[in-house]
Amino acid sequence: MTTTTDRRSQVAAFRDRNEPQRENWRRRHPFYHSEDARALRFVIPPGASVLAVGCGDGATLAALEPRRGLGIDPSAPAIDAARAAHPNCEFRVADFETEDALTALDEKFDFVLLSDTIGWIEDIELVLGRLHAVCHPDTRIVLSYHSPIWEPALRVAQSFGLKAPMPPTNWLGMRDLAALLDLAGFEVIRREWRTLSPLRLLGLGGLINRVLAPLPILRGLCLRHYLVARSRQIQHPVPTSASVIIPARNERGNIEAAVKRLPNFCERVEIVFVEGHSKDGTLDEMRRVQAAYPDRDIKVFVQEGKGKGDAVRKGFAEATGDVLMILDADLTVPPEQMPKFFRQIAEGRGEFVNGTRLVYPMEEEAMRALNWIANHGFSVIFSWLLNQRFTDTLCGTKVLRKTHYERIAANRLYFGDFDPFGDFDLIFGAVKLNLKVVEVPIRYLARTYGETQISRFRHGFLLLQMVVFAWRKLKAY
Repeated sequence: MTTTTDRRSQVAAFRDRNEPQRENWRRRHPFYHSEDARALRFVIPPGASVLAVGCGDGATLAALEPRRGLGIDPSAPAIDAARAAHPNCEFRVADFETEDALTALDEKFDFVLLSDTIGWIEDIELVLGRLHAVCHPDTRIVLSYHSPIWEPALRVAQSFGLKAPMPPTNWLGMRDLAALLDLAGFEVIRREWRTLSPLRLLGLGGLINRVLAPLPILRGLCLRHYLVARSRQIQHPVPTSASVIIPARNERGNIEAAVKRLPNFCERVEIVFVEGHSKDGTLDEMRRVQAAYPDRDIKVFVQEGKGKGDAVRKGFAEATGDVLMILDADLTVPPEQMPKFFRQIAEGRGEFVNGTRLVYPMEEEAMRALNWIANHGFSVIFSWLLNQRFTDTLCGTKVLRKTHYERIAANRLYFGDFDPFGDFDLIFGAVKLNLKVVEVPIRYLARTYGETQISRFRHGFLLLQMVVFAWRKLKAY
């Protein structure tokens, strides 16, 4: 019978012998390691602070180009090799399976990476539970590991000397890892399946991994699994203020109603009107309402460009609240519903809150039949593209913390200025930043003033463009 102590000793001795040779195996299989690094760099952007737990020779950590990179590993030979090869990162000998190893770091990180480390940890739940000590509210835990369905092939490859030797290994699937994270107090935000072909195959391997590997069913055959999780124990401070951004073009009849119906749901509710070059006197009405309700914190701006996306960005830039909220001026999403969205942020259930009009029955004439069918179809497509549930991407009401929006804006270069609506700019940015997305069902009402500014065919074509864009940027990267 092998005891826990015996197994840990066997793993330690195995890694001391083999980790210094890891670089030689990387040279033999550059394509596989470059594909793994590419997938990790998508989740962990350059310039972050990263703690690599079980860092081995340090090559994976160094490939992420962190602003602050710290690797810890119980193998002294592995750490010696890492220090020699990657002087831009810091490496320490530390047995993170002991009780105080992580708390002794006395430091918080943007990302904590366990790349293949899970396979040789004795008590995985215990080690994962200790990771809270190095987390701030926006820290993301990233687990990368082999799929169990590849175990026979990898063992055969190892027996023929075609891959690096493996220590005594836990073969765990994605559901197993998610369950262990849950037991340890973490919430899985995102799952990724990558590397259908670990071989270059005369140049076809890259095409297979970008085009075929992300597809439903086929992705279950991928060699590499990636999970991103956040701590349920480390929370943001409760926000005390909110800015409700109301972009409006030709919505004169809805301006006063928006102010009168919007509840004061936190200590300070700021109303930010952004006027979009209307022809019906909307701007004059905004200024009249601003003067008529001195007890409400109302600001009025005129957008410089065109389109709702430009207006939302203008409103977000001028807003001063802790939480940023969009309320469409047509009031088809009732202003009375806004406290529901704020609560999701304040109570920590979500970091990006999206309204959905497609859960409750809606009023007659609220949405045309063709639009309803198209929205349901696109919800399935976008849920797959984004690896998070999205039933209604075009609901105008979206809510997030100002600090998170600032991070989306700072990273906008990855997607570019592509979205006249503003919905996808926020959705794609939130997913890329690994924010926790939740949806809030709302009762969708028929418009009582003015005309819809949605063209089902022109905007339907735009949705198709967004599908292709999302696939290219979020799947086939």
